[in-house]
Amino acid sequence: MKITTHTPWSTQDATNLYGIQNWGSPYFTVGDNGNVNIVAPAINGGQSAQVAFVDVIKGLRERGLEMPVQLRIENLLDHRISCLNNAFAHSIKALNYQNYYRGVFPIKVNQQHHVIEEISHFGSRYNHGLEAGSKAELIIALSHITDNDAYIICNGYKDSEFIDLGLHAIKLGVKCFFVVETPSELPIIIARSRKLDVKPLLGVRLKLASKVDGHWSDDSGDRSIFGLNTMQLMTLIEQLNDANMLDCLQLLHFHLGSQLPNIRNIRSGMLEACRYYIELTQEGVPLKYLDLGGGLAVDYDGSQSNSTHSKNYSLDEYCTDIVESIIEALDPEGIPHPVIITESGRATVAYSSVLLFNILDVSHFDPQPLPEVLTDGIHELIHHLWGVVALINTESIKDHRLQEHYNDAIYYRDEIRELFRRGQISLRDRALGENIFLNAMHRIVNLLPTLERIPAELEHLGEELADIYYGNFSVFQSLPDAWAIDQIFPVMPIHRLNEAPTREAIIADLTCDCDGKIDHFIGQDGVRNTLPVHSLRPNEDYYLGVFLVGAYQETLGDLHNLFGDTNVANIRINQDNSFDVVTELEGDSIADVLSYVEYQPNTLKRRFRDIAEKAVKAGKITIAERRQILNDFSASLQGYTYYEE
Repeated sequence: MKITTHTPWSTQDATNLYGIQNWGSPYFTVGDNGNVNIVAPAINGGQSAQVAFVDVIKGLRERGLEMPVQLRIENLLDHRISCLNNAFAHSIKALNYQNYYRGVFPIKVNQQHHVIEEISHFGSRYNHGLEAGSKAELIIALSHITDNDAYIICNGYKDSEFIDLGLHAIKLGVKCFFVVETPSELPIIIARSRKLDVKPLLGVRLKLASKVDGHWSDDSGDRSIFGLNTMQLMTLIEQLNDANMLDCLQLLHFHLGSQLPNIRNIRSGMLEACRYYIELTQEGVPLKYLDLGGGLAVDYDGSQSNSTHSKNYSLDEYCTDIVESIIEALDPEGIPHPVIITESGRATVAYSSVLLFNILDVSHFDPQPLPEVLTDGIHELIHHLWGVVALINTESIKDHRLQEHYNDAIYYRDEIRELFRRGQISLRDRALGENIFLNAMHRIVNLLPTLERIPAELEHLGEELADIYYGNFSVFQSLPDAWAIDQIFPVMPIHRLNEAPTREAIIADLTCDCDGKIDHFIGQDGVRNTLPVHSLRPNEDYYLGVFLVGAYQETLGDLHNLFGDTNVANIRINQDNSFDVVTELEGDSIADVLSYVEYQPNTLKRRFRDIAEKAVKAGKITIAERRQILNDFSASLQGYTYYEE
């Protein structure tokens, strides 16, 4: 659907329209030439640098990496780790806290090899560790943590093999903590530690009563899945006393939930957890570490509020509130300050990854020009619908009259469709009626801004007329949370922003599924159901970016319609505003995704060869045609699962 924007247009208008200064600062900005730039902030006294997404795409395509591409930006991951550790260090110093901070990254948030390598590398100067929730993740952690001052936190269910791996790590000098989450784990830990003659480092996960806001509120409170209640906690202490292992219990852990939008929830949970810390210390438990789990939110919509997709606090406020809460609770009791641990995953990696894709096609819901007059023999209902359009054009429209004309147009359109179903009106006449109806709807939408009050039934009429832009990607593979939990990610064009957008659209993907779409976007006044975009130009690519997708999306993606992993590129931005492609990974081929669902490519080729051979014998194709067909079949198996030029 066409939209009207004011003139003249500037890149500042584009910045305001897409809200990039709210959700993207300081990492993304609109340049004067209308391109979205990646900003690599200065770290440790260096200089900031900028690179345009379109230049990155040009460089990737020259290297053979076609759209869609998952772009990972090392500088941003480096900066996020620095921000988190420096913010805690600042709060600790400012408030005279008598211990230090250690961060651990939850591997489940993004298990990709290059991501973990970068976190280990960039985090080494802060002794930043890893959190593992499975045996596979623990193996990743053990092979990437070379710093004995960095921690490995083991959460989740733990069998003997899991525990043995952690005990071996402790023997090697790694601070590897087993967090007891269920009562059944402790006997296994005790047995395996005695068997291997290794003293374990233990933690216990609390099931706090504190409830939180946001999508993951069920992770908190009495019905949370993991953690020990007060009765189970006291039983655990008795078991450790009986085993003469109470000195092993050094860490207290709690997790309020992911993406916590409200700082008051965090402070409330901290106060409750500190009360547990005090009571357990007075019970003789030698606690030294307090692990707050995850929850540090990302402001996806840029509203700086306590809405599900935002947060009403800064990183500095988050750190200060945590440090201050511990001091206020423990100092009156004379209890030493513990080492503070957080498992911030989303806030660490979300910014560093952007999904880039091109638009392949568009469906418009625009009417065609109407004839000057209706010819003889046209059904009377079409004449009535024609009259509605005439009234809209000529009358001085009041609120109630516009609603009335809308109602009339709907009625006549539906009657025409019913007559068509009964065979009482021709296809040509029905098409004419649909076109007249579309003209009526567009003219009503154009009049809505002139009304003092828009009728409720007409508020979303423009959205129903929006274009469908078909993107070269799969929602289910690259943005599963947008489909599964209605997560809102920032979406915007990455170029042409010195031009006013002229269309409103939703974004459809390549899958044959009605859910394969993005129809919730960040607007200037909250969430909107369409995205302002530019008209497509012949023989020219139009690119969109989906931002803040580094957390969970690569791990959770599925193979709907057998669209596989996208191409991936890791880049590093240099201080001279150039960039290096550090790694480039080709996405899944068709053969790859077929093998994931237990098809063997060689078997498929053999079966298709037999079909082609029968066609030769039947005289349907020649031997030369058979060879070409088989070559094309084999080439397709090695091709990209997404649209290729």
